Amino acid sequence: MSKVIKLKKGLDIKLKGEAENLVKSIERCDFYAVKPTDFRLLTPKLVVKAGDQVKAGDVLFIDKYRPEVKFTSPVSGTVETVNRGERRKLLEVVVKADAEIQYKDFGAADVNKLSRDEVIEKLLDSGVWPMIKQRPYDIVASPVDEPRDIFVSAFYSAPLAPNFDFVVKGQEVDFQTGLDALAKLTDGKVYVGIRKGSSVSVKGVETVEVEGPHPAANVGVQINHIKPINKGEVVWTVNPADVIVIGRLFNKGIADFSRLVVITGSETTERGYVKAIAGCTIASLVDGKIMRGNEDIRIISGNVLTGTKVEKDDYLGAYDNQITVIPEGD
Repeated sequence: MSKVIKLKKGLDIKLKGEAENLVKSIERCDFYAVKPTDFRLLTPKLVVKAGDQVKAGDVLFIDKYRPEVKFTSPVSGTVETVNRGERRKLLEVVVKADAEIQYKDFGAADVNKLSRDEVIEKLLDSGVWPMIKQRPYDIVASPVDEPRDIFVSAFYSAPLAPNFDFVVKGQEVDFQTGLDALAKLTDGKVYVGIRKGSSVSVKGVETVEVEGPHPAANVGVQINHIKPINKGEVVWTVNPADVIVIGRLFNKGIADFSRLVVITGSETTERGYVKAIAGCTIASLVDGKIMRGNEDIRIISGNVLTGTKVEKDDYLGAYDNQITVIPEGD
């Protein structure tokens, strides 16, 4: 029987514009960007230049101080531009996508037959490793560390957040494989927080049933109630949608960063889920789905509490799977 945590403090913010559990079509996206600014405290070192040809899974830049941590292209195509800011700070690497994505082959493998080092090597080489984050500090985890435990919150409680039970439907095998891979990375436990009544079913991990209002799904809240971090300890966390990407790497042998992104908010005319690839343009997600003639709107990559205000010519954040469109305040 799984452990049950009941939270009383918090608040579920009710906003207009909840999405239907339907997958909608979107415009074709020609440009994708990988942004070092999506990864906290990262100092990137560029390894490509404009005009280079890349496959999905080819390295674009690395962590200067941990060169084994690689950041790879989500699509195949041509490196269009390398955008820099003040003091030549690397802001984004933009890739013009091919009509059909060509994936670099990392080789499918049975994760249960791999050693910890072999799992880490595949995650690093493919650029999927940055999906694993460390607490404290909420930074990309260091592959030389051994976490006490790993935590995954398999539901969302933020305003208008995705329904993970719907997101994972049809991807249960990849989700389980992702959890199996994470279990290889720690001598401790992999804790998976689930909502009461959820259809998510997993094995080989410690499930924890969480009840209560937002921020019940916040992984930091769950860590505090399940097994708090003591001085000198390190734990790792992974978003549930990214666990699916990790599983896909081992099942198919490719770095496929596609995900279901939910389009929500009162200023949208068409709400639901769209299949997109991390780093796509915001325009490809929202064109034709925003109320016409309403210029006083705010587009958020993420939810209204922790998301980032973006424009149509910006790009979907590396960890984001929600777009919220609300009225702009005056």
